[in-house]
Amino acid sequence: MKEQSPASWPVFLVDDDPSVLHATAAVLHSAGVARIETVDDSRKLLPALERQPASTILLDLFMPHVTGNELLPEIVRIYPQLPIIVMTAAQDVETAVLSMKEGAFDYLVKPVEESRLVASVRHALEVQSLRREMGALKHYLLSDCLQHGEAFAGIVTNSRKMRALFQYIEAVAVSAEPVLISGETGAGKEMFAHALHKLSALPGPFVQVNVAGLDDTLFSDTLFGHRKGAFTGADENRAGLIAQASGGTLFLDEIGDLSMASQVKLLRLLQEHMYFPLGSDVARPSDARVVCATNHNLAQLMRQHQFRSDLFFRLSVHQVEVPPLRQHTEDLTLLVQHFLDEAAAAIKKPAPEPSNELITLLSNYHFPGNVRELRAMVFNAMALHRGGTVLAMESFHQAIQKQQKVHADYPMPTTPDSLPVIIPGRFPTLDEVEEAMIEEALRRANGNQGIAATLLGLSRPALNRRLARQALHRKP
Repeated sequence: MKEQSPASWPVFLVDDDPSVLHATAAVLHSAGVARIETVDDSRKLLPALERQPASTILLDLFMPHVTGNELLPEIVRIYPQLPIIVMTAAQDVETAVLSMKEGAFDYLVKPVEESRLVASVRHALEVQSLRREMGALKHYLLSDCLQHGEAFAGIVTNSRKMRALFQYIEAVAVSAEPVLISGETGAGKEMFAHALHKLSALPGPFVQVNVAGLDDTLFSDTLFGHRKGAFTGADENRAGLIAQASGGTLFLDEIGDLSMASQVKLLRLLQEHMYFPLGSDVARPSDARVVCATNHNLAQLMRQHQFRSDLFFRLSVHQVEVPPLRQHTEDLTLLVQHFLDEAAAAIKKPAPEPSNELITLLSNYHFPGNVRELRAMVFNAMALHRGGTVLAMESFHQAIQKQQKVHADYPMPTTPDSLPVIIPGRFPTLDEVEEAMIEEALRRANGNQGIAATLLGLSRPALNRRLARQALHRKP
C-alpha cells in the first residue's frame, strides 16, 4: 500500500452541530481543500487522530461530553506541531486569550466569514508544511542519510553534490508548495521532478507539459480545459491537465518561456488554488502540486521585464539547481559504463570496456548538452563498435571536434570591455601563447597527445608538427 503523504492529510472539523460541519466543509471544499474529516462527537476525535493524522483541526469550544476547552490542551500535548483553529460563538476576549495560551493557532468567532475561514486554514496548512520541512531538513543535515534512495534510482551518480540535492528533495517532498527546478539543457531536471513526485507519496498522477511555444489561449486550454462552445471547434467539454493531475503533480517544463499573460493566470492558480475552464464562469478547485523547470536565468528575465517577480517568488518556495555535468565529472566513469550497458542491451551486443584515455578526454570536455549529450556520444560509439574488448575513441574525438567547430563559427568578443582573457605585464608573442596552450592541453590530457590534439581542435599530425617545431626552437 502506498504511504500517505503528509500533504494529503485531511483537515478535521470538530463540532456537534451537523449544519455547521456541512457548511464549513462546503466552504473549504470550494476553496480547494480536498480532504476533510468531520467529527460530530468530541469523544471520537483522539481515537480518530490515532488512525488518521491531521493537517489542521477546526475545533468548537462548547460541545457536550468533552468540551473543546478540555480537548485543546490534550491535543497540544499529544500533537504539539498540529495547528488547532478554535471556532466558537463566544465573543469573549478572555476566552480567546485563554485558548491562545493553551496553544490554539487561531481563534474564529461564529458565524465566520468565508474569506476569514479560508485564509486561516490556508495559513495553518502552510505553517504545518514548513514545520515538517524544517524537521526533515534538520534530520537529513544531521544524519547525512537518504531514507528513500530508490526514488533516485534513475539518476546515476556518486557525486556528493548530487547526494546533497537528493537529501534536500527528500526534505521538501512532503510540502504542498511549488518547487522550481533550474539547470542547463540535458542536466536531468525532468528526472528530479519524477523523483520528487515519487517521494511526495501523492495519490494522484504525474502530469507533464512543456509550455514553451504555447500562446495564452493554448496554455489556458491545455491547463484549464474548456466547456462545450467556448470557441469554434469546442464540440464537447474537455478537462485540462490540472484536472488530470488532481491529487498529484503538475510538471510545467520550460516555464521561463511562458508568455506574460499566461504568467498572470498561473500566479492566480498558485495563490487561490482555483481556476476557470475556458467558457465557464464557475471556479474549480485545484489540489495538484505544481513543479516547474527552466534552463533560463529567471533573475535576468525579471530584470528585463520578461518574467513576473511575484510569480518567481511564488514558484521558488523551494529551489533545486541541477548542476551541469562538468561540475560533477567524478560521475563520468559511472555514467559511461551505465550508458554502454544500456546501448549494448538495446542492440544486443556485448558491452566493451571504456579506456582510461576516454575518461581523461571526456573529463576535459565542457559538455554543453550535459548528460544527454554524453548518452548520445556513448550510444553512437556503441553503434559504430566493430568488436574488441575496449571501446574505440574515434567517434568521441569527432563529436568533440564537431562541437568545437560549432563554437569556432561564433567570433570571440574583442571589445576592450569584453576581452575573454586579461593579460597583465608583458604581452606574449603568438609562439609563446601557442606553447603555453599546448603545454596546458598535454597536462590536462595526462601527456596523451591524441587527447591534447582534440582539446586544441587539431589533428594528431598537426600537433606533432607544432611539437617538433617547438623542439627545434629550444635547441641552442
